[in-house]
Amino acid sequence: MSPVLESTARALLRRIAVEQAESRLPSLAAAVVREGRIAWFGSRGRVEGAAPTESTQYRIGSITKSMVAVVVMRLRDEGGVDLLDPIGKHVPGTPVNEVTVAQLLSHTAGLTAEPPGQWWERTPGMPVEQLIGLLGPETSRHRPGRRFHYSNLGFALLGELIARHRGVSWERAVQAEVLEPLGMRETTTRPRAPHATGYAVHPWADVLLPEPEHDALAMAPAGQFWSTTGDLARWAAFVAGDTAGVLDPATVAEMREPATVDDGDAWTGGFGLGLQLARAGGRRLAGHSGSMPGFLATVWADPSDRVGVLFMANSTSGVSRTLLTELLAILDEHEPRLPAEWEPVTADADLLELTGPWYWGPSAYALRLLPERGLALGPVGGAGRASRFVAQGDGTWLGLDGYYAGERLSLVRRADGSLSHLDLNTFVFTRTPYDPAAEVPGGVDEGGWRS
Repeated sequence: MSPVLESTARALLRRIAVEQAESRLPSLAAAVVREGRIAWFGSRGRVEGAAPTESTQYRIGSITKSMVAVVVMRLRDEGGVDLLDPIGKHVPGTPVNEVTVAQLLSHTAGLTAEPPGQWWERTPGMPVEQLIGLLGPETSRHRPGRRFHYSNLGFALLGELIARHRGVSWERAVQAEVLEPLGMRETTTRPRAPHATGYAVHPWADVLLPEPEHDALAMAPAGQFWSTTGDLARWAAFVAGDTAGVLDPATVAEMREPATVDDGDAWTGGFGLGLQLARAGGRRLAGHSGSMPGFLATVWADPSDRVGVLFMANSTSGVSRTLLTELLAILDEHEPRLPAEWEPVTADADLLELTGPWYWGPSAYALRLLPERGLALGPVGGAGRASRFVAQGDGTWLGLDGYYAGERLSLVRRADGSLSHLDLNTFVFTRTPYDPAAEVPGGVDEGGWRS
């Protein structure tokens, strides 16, 4: 992917320059990623007297959680862990043995947000055995599955789950199974030069206070990693679907599915399995934000057009929540994406036979042929249930999304082999509205249609 246009680069740079100046950030680095590569990088401020580069390290906080989640999903795909397993099956001895792995990944387990003891982000960490020993009845704040409640503690338990399955520390497992295969060699648990120093900016004066940095030990899976713009660009590409064999792309797509949302049908933010989700400017974004004393970072990816955007700053607070979505809006304004060129595909006669109008009772639907032998069923000219389907080995079709996700579509043929109707999990679709020749549950009035 070529770099952005000069006019686009200027507009992007101006946006982060305004952010750095008005939010009083010691330094800020940002990037736009297209098709797996950095299409634009910009920075403002200074790190050790020089402008940040693509290799300058910043602490990325809770973005660490998404990388931990990938190893959990690898364990699931291998058969060692089921997402419905209670955590007590893998990490026994806690007062929350009944919450599931999926609930921990999606922050719906109802656990307390923070561990017991002192403020863990600003004090030296404790071993996991000590942490588990401190957990009591107050560890549960809500009934499991009832609501979204962000929990750093939950990811400490998931890190221990990884360690017990792999026989090595969580960070070694993530390094070997995620970071190295993705080429993220500059992502580490402790800082290496050149790296930014974390600062708090005084609310009423332009002065700085250095923030502490330490090994969080048991809580490290919740926010220990440091990374660079170059590495986070590769991570954005991974979230968008360029998985390099680390996970099946279908598993990453599963991680991006909403497990919980903020506001029902019109949700603008939510959570999948280890990934934050957002809707903005017509895009569905997946990624994660991160904050630790002295640092802020966020990475978003849009798998629909393989675009990503990220920033890192060395300030405890101050970065606008809309910075990245505004960078995406600039990209869309200056370089709107072109639709993929249409081209014909090879279609078997048996598939062409299925296409065209079908009727669920009086409701008109259209069945369309998709590339690679897929089918799409959707309402004609109005709202209704729509799903895509993929062929199965037994001659049926499996729903991929929408109302019919996971449901079976069967082709019902007459004795002479001609197609009679579609049976979609007991719903009958016929070539004419309420075809009297087809088996329609409840029957068809003998008088037929009338005025």
